[in-house]
Amino acid sequence: GLEGAERVEGLLRSRIEQAVRFRASLQLDATAYRLVHGEADLLPSLVVDRYGDYLAIQALSQGMDRLLPAITLIVVDLLHPKGVLARNDPKVRALEGLPQSVDVLHGEIPDSIVVREGPVEYDVDLRKGQKTGLFLDQRENREAAARYARGRLLDCFSYNGGFALRLARTCPEAEALDISADAVERIRANAVRNGVPHLQAREVNVFDELRRLERAGARYDTIVLDPPAFAKNKASIPNAIAGYKEINLRAMRLLNPGGYLITCSCSYNVNEEMFASIIHDASVDSHTPVTMVEKRMQGRDHPVLIGVSETFYLKCFILRRVE
Repeated sequence: GLEGAERVEGLLRSRIEQAVRFRASLQLDATAYRLVHGEADLLPSLVVDRYGDYLAIQALSQGMDRLLPAITLIVVDLLHPKGVLARNDPKVRALEGLPQSVDVLHGEIPDSIVVREGPVEYDVDLRKGQKTGLFLDQRENREAAARYARGRLLDCFSYNGGFALRLARTCPEAEALDISADAVERIRANAVRNGVPHLQAREVNVFDELRRLERAGARYDTIVLDPPAFAKNKASIPNAIAGYKEINLRAMRLLNPGGYLITCSCSYNVNEEMFASIIHDASVDSHTPVTMVEKRMQGRDHPVLIGVSETFYLKCFILRRVE
């Protein structure tokens, strides 16, 4: 009844307020970040990302989907965004029997929005980008990687150029690889915008390109591996392990002694222990001794709810090839 609806709305509001307050307390050096991270904010299946004056929302279950109008009113009241977009196009929604669509829920959403993460500015297309536009969960790992990046840089599966744009500031030679023509175009535009025109973006299949670079005898001082989730479900774990091992093995062979490999996995089906053992196998098989300098996870705006393994999904190891 009506009373129940009011109770639900009150609960929604207080949990969204708490999530927003927590993000404000982090004092993130960015205008784009995650405001609501599902279970970890006690709002299962709800994701709200902030991109400057705009919000992107995903409701990934039937219950949350029904609450979207209420959620929209609450975030508009709390944050006064210029526009709110429902990015309800993930495949997960189909499993829940929900339609897949992208809808403007409030205000208007321009075709391109400029946001900042640390010193890097991005031009983001909220309607088309993967996830809700940017991979916000890597922001703090890009910052960490910047402490080590030097010499020749190779950024694999670069997508929007997140790592490449941040690290090209300290790497006089920089290459970014992605299979998507759109991504490559956006990296080039963002390279100019960020004053790193020496960053070369190439549209290639990363697996093939790593093999080609190895044959060509190429060497790098800083390599980033940030592939898409290879293991979307339990059944794909063996293939995922093989994929992760191959790219890490190839990258290690391309790495100069004293060079750094920043290697990530965002498949929660491949846990930290499995990922560490894949890295070990790659190191043994490529005859590349490496040490781990930092072991990292997703940024603080994507907190982990203890006991819910799905909320701890991003692993990022910063490795150094022993000289």
